[in-house]
Amino acid sequence: MLKNKNLSGDLFGGMTAAIVALPLALAFGVQSGMGAIAGLYGAIALGFFASLFGGTHTQISGPTGPMTVVSSAIIAGEIAIYGSIEAAIGTIVATFVLAGLFMVLMGISRIGQYIRYMPYPVISGFMSGIGIIIILMQIFPVFGMKSPGSIIDIFSNLGTIENSLNINAMILAFATIAIIYTFPKVTKAVPSTLVALLSLSIISSMMALNVPIIGDIPKGLPDIHLDTLIGMDWHHPMVMIIPALTLASLGAIDSLLTSVVADNMTKTQHDSNKELIGQGIGNMVAGIIGGLPGAGATMRTVVNIHAGGRGRLSGVVHSLVLLIVLFGVGDYAKLIPLPVLAGILITVGIGIIDYKGIKHLFRIPRSDAVVMIIVVVITVFVDLLQAVAMGLVMASLLFMKQMGDISESKAVSSTLLDDFHHRDLEDDEKAIPDDIKNQVYIQHFDGPIFFGFTAHFKKMMKELPSVSIVIFRMHNVPSIDQSGMYAIEDAILELHKKNITVVLSEIQKQPKDMLKNIELIPELVAQENIFLTFREAVEGLNSCQLNYHENINTKQKKNIYWRY
Repeated sequence: MLKNKNLSGDLFGGMTAAIVALPLALAFGVQSGMGAIAGLYGAIALGFFASLFGGTHTQISGPTGPMTVVSSAIIAGEIAIYGSIEAAIGTIVATFVLAGLFMVLMGISRIGQYIRYMPYPVISGFMSGIGIIIILMQIFPVFGMKSPGSIIDIFSNLGTIENSLNINAMILAFATIAIIYTFPKVTKAVPSTLVALLSLSIISSMMALNVPIIGDIPKGLPDIHLDTLIGMDWHHPMVMIIPALTLASLGAIDSLLTSVVADNMTKTQHDSNKELIGQGIGNMVAGIIGGLPGAGATMRTVVNIHAGGRGRLSGVVHSLVLLIVLFGVGDYAKLIPLPVLAGILITVGIGIIDYKGIKHLFRIPRSDAVVMIIVVVITVFVDLLQAVAMGLVMASLLFMKQMGDISESKAVSSTLLDDFHHRDLEDDEKAIPDDIKNQVYIQHFDGPIFFGFTAHFKKMMKELPSVSIVIFRMHNVPSIDQSGMYAIEDAILELHKKNITVVLSEIQKQPKDMLKNIELIPELVAQENIFLTFREAVEGLNSCQLNYHENINTKQKKNIYWRY
């Protein structure tokens, strides 16, 4: 199952990912309420088994920001019912194990393939909401205080900070943030998060600063909670099933989005359903040993790939390194100041927020902006799963309305459309100059470019033959949404990397306005490469008036490639 064709790269990638994962695992464990060790247990178990059985070879898994936010809410709710973490541990473990089981069932039932239909505004709003929650949850720890359990309570108790703030804690937290953002300017050889954790923990300990610390961390192997599961009271299963479904759904989304990132970096194709099975097995094991649930971690996966990791071995090595750390640093890790972990988590939250989506908030279709904002608000103040569900429902309803409006407009202008379609389209494509026909690819679009189409479009672009010019015929594209805009943008960026010139012809007003709003026009496609009709585009080819990205090579087989 483990291939060693890239042994040195996988070893170095896994070790580097473990160095990045260590402070995050400890921080997520503290934030969850189960203690730093729970984060480390989760990172070890999930990282090992998800790598072994998952469908993304380079993915590094462990506790993540979104999963920790939901886990924290579940743990806090159970503690409120049972009175202590010790009394609630059975229900908590059962919930986490059920979440893993649900993920396995999602993979077996092949639900993973449907993640591609998640609209971008929903993903953007959801991730930004998660980032905001993580930042807000660290406000009190930054000042040396324990954070209230909910966002509402955080806002209602802000007035108490002034009377109880710890100056030393505040200095450590802000110093952590400063180191994380400035140290990479000195060198990127060592993760800045680890530098902040080690340096400030040492300073705090040597100066005997009066700040909250992690405290005692259990040594050795974790306890197995199988007896706890067997002895559970299952008379009220919905108390565990609903939170478990929330965790499983979130873990699936989080993992598969990271898988897409890994695919783009390594030019590979992950197996969505197999990935869910691997993540589910990892989460079940993590739950059984008292670890936090998690998912594919984007930052750790990117670090692994940059460091040379290309196979499953890198994820296994990452877990083994953390296991070694577990046996060796307990006496030192207990001295880590909580404000330092709070500073680390604030940078994590800042990194999760989707600034690209926020930047274009007033330039994208209003319906997309509304969906994004509502998802953010519900994520922060209500519930993550409800936010995703509400966003999907709204996106679907708005899309159906949009399709209805388009159908009405087509009925009004059917004569003009019929006249256009009666043109000999094949002939006008044959008018392309003979000496470059072999280098022209004509991409037809037949309908709106929206979130349900983007996965198919990306696949078509990957199968593109070797050409020098790509013409997008967009006369049948009445509208484009935010997902579509970014899919077009990504495709054009990839084409430019291959020195391929992009031409847009017959683009309608709404798509053109949207592409101008995000400055795709004229930043990526020059004005001289945009034509009102296909015949004008052909004339541009004849007269060589295009803004060519690279000189055209005319020594390949003569064909015009086209698709509908």
